[in-house]
Amino acid sequence: MRNVGLKYVCKPVQVRVENVETPFTNACAQGEVLTIPIGHMEGNYFCDPDTLQELRRDNRVVFRYSSPGGEITASANPNGSLENIAGVCSPGRNVLGMMPHPERSAELELGCTDGMKIFRSLVGAMAAR
Repeated sequence: MRNVGLKYVCKPVQVRVENVETPFTNACAQGEVLTIPIGHMEGNYFCDPDTLQELRRDNRVVFRYSSPGGEITASANPNGSLENIAGVCSPGRNVLGMMPHPERSAELELGCTDGMKIFRSLVGAMAAR
């Protein structure tokens, strides 16, 4: 859905790692806060109540928008996403859908390197296979 403010938003935001049992987050710590840029007008995550219950039950919420200290608050939510959800994974944990752009924060020249943790996680998961 469109952002709650109906405007394009492009800025660094914080996301809290909610699930480290995925190939995308195994190099992260549970509850770790990453700074990763967003760039979207239609990044507002939504789903029906049954899907939300399934995501919670199966621990498939991977990232939530948070404050720098890791608090999940309305003011930390840049687009109105349901329950501050910034990323979810598939039932098999082999697909990740997320709004922030880790590729925009993988080199110091880009202003942040937190996105590199996601790529390191993937490399580690592939090497372990």
